[in-house]
Amino acid sequence: MEATSPISVQQSLNLLDQTPEFSPKPSPLKKNFVTSLMEAATLRTPSFKEDTYFISNLKASEKKALQELKDKLMAASHGPDSMWGIPLLGGDERADVILLKFLRARDFRVQDSLNMLQKCLSWRKDFDADGIVEEDLGFKELEGVVAYMHAYDREGHPVCYNAYGVFKDREMYERIFGDDEKLKKFLRWRVQVLEKGVKLLHFKPGGINSIIQVTDLKDMPKRELRVASNHILSLFQDNYPEMVARKIFINVPWYFTLLYSMFSPFLTQRTKSKFVISKEGNVAETLYKFIRPEDVPVQYGGLSRPSDVLNGPPKPASEFTVKGGEKVNIQIEGIEAGATISWDIVVGSWELEYGAEFVPNAEGSYTIAVEKQRRIAANEEAIHNSYTAREAGKMVLSVDNTASRKRKVAAYRYLVRKSTSIV
Repeated sequence: MEATSPISVQQSLNLLDQTPEFSPKPSPLKKNFVTSLMEAATLRTPSFKEDTYFISNLKASEKKALQELKDKLMAASHGPDSMWGIPLLGGDERADVILLKFLRARDFRVQDSLNMLQKCLSWRKDFDADGIVEEDLGFKELEGVVAYMHAYDREGHPVCYNAYGVFKDREMYERIFGDDEKLKKFLRWRVQVLEKGVKLLHFKPGGINSIIQVTDLKDMPKRELRVASNHILSLFQDNYPEMVARKIFINVPWYFTLLYSMFSPFLTQRTKSKFVISKEGNVAETLYKFIRPEDVPVQYGGLSRPSDVLNGPPKPASEFTVKGGEKVNIQIEGIEAGATISWDIVVGSWELEYGAEFVPNAEGSYTIAVEKQRRIAANEEAIHNSYTAREAGKMVLSVDNTASRKRKVAAYRYLVRKSTSIV
C-alpha cells in the first residue's frame, strides 16, 4: 500500500528578511580564485552528445572510412577476429559499433584506427581479457570500495565508481602496490571491473554503448598512485576507445581544478565535453543530475545500500529541494492501525535538523516522537527507519533548513504494510 505524501513548506521570516527573494547577485569580484577556477572548469564545457551508431547518421566521409577499415581488416586478418564475443567481420551491426569506436578515437583516420584495433586485439589475446571476468583475483577487500559497477544512470548507462582514498593508509598501499607483481595483479583486477561493465553494453545502434565513470578524489594519494594511475589510463585509452560517455569527478580539491585549467587547452572539445567536475559538498546535487537517488550509493548522498541487491530492483524515490530558510514537512497519510511504515530519507550534505513523528487521527491522542529532532552532520548517510502504528494516523518527516541559506537536493521513499492480524 502506498499513499500520496504531500510536501508542505515553511519559511523562516528572519532568514528571508536577511536575504530578499530578488536580492542582487554577488559581484564576480568577490569570488575567490578557487571558485572562479571551478566555474571555468564546469561551465565552459558543453554536455557530451553520445554517438547513436546508426549508419544512416554518419557523414559520407565517415561511411567511407568505415568501409575502408573493414576492407583493410579483412586483408590483414589471419583468422576470425572478434571482440567481446562479436565477430568484427561478417556484417554484424554490433561490429559496426565497435569499429566506429576505434575510428572515432582516431578522428576517422583509417590506418591509425586499424593500427589501434590490431594492437588491441593482440593485447586482449596476450592479456586473456576474454576470460578475465570469471577469474578470482583475490581482491575482496577492494570490491565495492575502490572500483565497482553499481546500478545505472537515468539514461540506462552502467555506472562505474572509482575511489582510491583507502590507499592513503600506508599498510594498505604496500599490500596492494608493494612491488611490480602486486601492481600487475591490481591492474588485472581493474581491467576485470571494466570488462564487467562492458558486458552490460548493447553494442547496438541506438542502444547503450558506453558507461559512466564516477571518480572520487577525496583523500586520493596523488604521488603514491601516479604509476598505477598512468598504467590504468594507458590501458583504457589504448584498448577501450569511446567506452565512457561521461566522466564525473566528485570531491574535487582546489589543486585538481588548477591542474585541469592548465591542461584543458590541450584536450579536444569532445573529451572536455565528457567531464563533469564537482567540488566537495556538491556530490549529491551533481550525481542526481545524472543518476536517480535510489541508484546512488549511500556514501555519496543516495539511498542505495549494498544489501539492497538482495531485495530486487530498488523502489523509486521521490526527489525534492530544500531551499535556504525553508522547513519541509513530508506527510504520509492513510496509515491504518497495526500497519508498519518504513522509510528512507536523505538530504545532500545534510547540516540541518531532521525529525519524525506520528500524528494519530483520533482527537485527544498524543503525537509520538518517532525520531527526536536532531542535527544531521554533513557526512551522515541516508536514514532508514520503520514504525508500527497502534492507531490510525499519519507520519510526518521534518527537514529544517531554516538556519542555512544553501539550497539542498533531497530524496525519500516509503512503504506501508498493512497488518496481517485482526486488530
